[in-house]
Amino acid sequence: MKMFVTERRNKIMELLHDKQRLTVKELSEQIGVSEATLRTDLNKMEQNGLLTRTHGGAMLNQQNNSDYDTSFSVREKQNRKEKSLIAKEAFHFIEEKQCILLDASSTALELARYLNEKMIRLTVVTSGLQTALELKDNPNITVILIGGVVTKGSSTIEGTLGIELLEKLHIDILFTSANGFSIENGLTDFNLYEVELKKRMVNKAQKIIAVIDHSKIGVTSSAPFARTDQVDVLITNNAIDPEIEQVLVERNIQVVSTS
Repeated sequence: MKMFVTERRNKIMELLHDKQRLTVKELSEQIGVSEATLRTDLNKMEQNGLLTRTHGGAMLNQQNNSDYDTSFSVREKQNRKEKSLIAKEAFHFIEEKQCILLDASSTALELARYLNEKMIRLTVVTSGLQTALELKDNPNITVILIGGVVTKGSSTIEGTLGIELLEKLHIDILFTSANGFSIENGLTDFNLYEVELKKRMVNKAQKIIAVIDHSKIGVTSSAPFARTDQVDVLITNNAIDPEIEQVLVERNIQVVSTS
């Protein structure tokens, strides 16, 4: 069966995450495509900062080795305190009776936990299974779960099966995290299937609030889902580079730091 480019590159990342280092020959045998095609893939993926080319193959960048861990429970525990502070700042932007959209990130889950402690009436639309479960018993919150394929080892709904539902809703605010954010490339992520759903989320929401750990700022992952000029607010846990902040402010993006 012919693989799409996005499927092939996701498979390369999965294999590298498992083995750390592979030759083009090994990748060719495992994925079933020519070595020439894989060399093109690897060169492009290196340009995107996903891996490092080696003689005859590639190895996973140390940074992406940790970033690519798709186990939601692992990601959820990382920087829990920082994510909680980001969630508190994010809450200030929410008003009674709004319809908000939360992606499947662990930071959005932290916001859901915070919402559960507040007496506020909301409709929450989400692509995160854990986020939906967190809010399901709250009598003040109507939870709408976007349908789609459940990601293995994660709590994410991905794919575009839920697009039709999104089109029927008025979304006041989207709260989204990302694997990277840069002025040149905007919000980017490594899961190319999840990115397609996130693009539609961005287009549907009236306001886009990025909730991102400061270590992801200046980083570019494999696929963009929101241009910088589509972001209204950036909430992060540490002060960011003053030059980057100046450019963002000049582009009418509100920058909020929890520190």
